[in-house]
Amino acid sequence: MVITQAPFRMSFFGGGTDFPGFYEKHGGRVLSTTIDKYCYVNVRHLPPFFEYANEITYSKRERVNSTDEIKHPAIREAMKFLDMHNLSLTYDADLPARTGLGTSSSFAVALLMGFYALKGKYVDKHRLAEEAIYLERELCKESGGVQDQIAAAYGGFNRIDFSVDGFQINPVVIANKRKQQLNNNLLLFFTGLSRFSSQIQEKHEQAIRSKEQQLLEMLALVDQAEAALVSGDLNEFGRLLDYTWQLKRGVNAAVSNDTIDRIYATAKQAGALGGKLLGAGGGGFLLFYVQADKQASVRKALAQLKEIPFQFENGGARVLYFAPEDYIKGGSEAC
Repeated sequence: MVITQAPFRMSFFGGGTDFPGFYEKHGGRVLSTTIDKYCYVNVRHLPPFFEYANEITYSKRERVNSTDEIKHPAIREAMKFLDMHNLSLTYDADLPARTGLGTSSSFAVALLMGFYALKGKYVDKHRLAEEAIYLERELCKESGGVQDQIAAAYGGFNRIDFSVDGFQINPVVIANKRKQQLNNNLLLFFTGLSRFSSQIQEKHEQAIRSKEQQLLEMLALVDQAEAALVSGDLNEFGRLLDYTWQLKRGVNAAVSNDTIDRIYATAKQAGALGGKLLGAGGGGFLLFYVQADKQASVRKALAQLKEIPFQFENGGARVLYFAPEDYIKGGSEAC
């Protein structure tokens, strides 16, 4: 049996520049962190005593004999990709799916890590990220960028650079006290809305050419935000969040709606310097930068929403439990 864990990510700046259609021409950059909210994958080989060959449990339960019968696309394609058979697999998470925290990509990372571990194989973070991207973007044919898989695999507070040659992880060097101050100034609220990000990402891909100037401006904001974070006015980080959110709304109108706009305006009026909807948009979690003396006011104004306390994390994907199994495929071939 193997249990793996992968963190969810919080993307601050540069979202949208991690699409190949953009970064292969202009380069791309994102500033993001992972947080102490995780998904978990528990996987083992199913003993040969049941009427089904695979049991898959997530928000649904699937009991099937053939891998091709599995309805969950990521699980089905990952099993084919790594030649996995006769599995009992369970997915669990600290936060709901389709809410803008890269949950599907974190799952892809944890899933692949679990499969490799069940085979008794180690896979490094770079390969894990690349194969999670391949799983989601190529095998599952889902639209989207490539930052989420990288963040989930590596963990930590990073600037990630993209080019035609691949990606590079650049940890943000910042004093612990200042990093904790940033963490303390960020408030996370659940809107209660969920959505399939790939549907919004498809519109973003279509908008890349027509909204190129806005994306170039979003790209430049990554450096400005990193400078403010490391040695400048930390409150500028919050004001830049507001600016990048307005730019993002201009690139793709589908990222917001009347409900989200109303919540955002309410938080600003109560004292938030800035914020953004995390992920592709359309629902999920709203993040706000709020100075300490304004936080009570913002919390009161958004009392109808659920606040999610969080801390930054640095570990990335990991194996929590490993008990190796002997498995013989077809009576002779080791899985």
